[in-house]
Amino acid sequence: MIDLFTATGLVLICTLFLCLYRVIVGPGACNRLIAANTIGTKIILLLVLVGYIYGRNLFLDIALAYAMINFLATLAIAKYLEKGCIC
Repeated sequence: MIDLFTATGLVLICTLFLCLYRVIVGPGACNRLIAANTIGTKIILLLVLVGYIYGRNLFLDIALAYAMINFLATLAIAKYLEKGCIC
């Protein structure tokens, strides 16, 4: 069963590199923002997966905190791109 979760983690890491390519080469700021948000979401999934594999609940707490930070950062950057300031 652990091999299945390890394979899932490897697939997530491979798709992280695809999103990283979109962040670097993306055609516009909005596409780069969405790709960065997707990277954050995949990292949250990896944290939950690692927490399940090792049986550590601490990883779930870290994933929740990271999810809140990721969400707030995405909102702030989107507002900055739309209005030019975060006020």
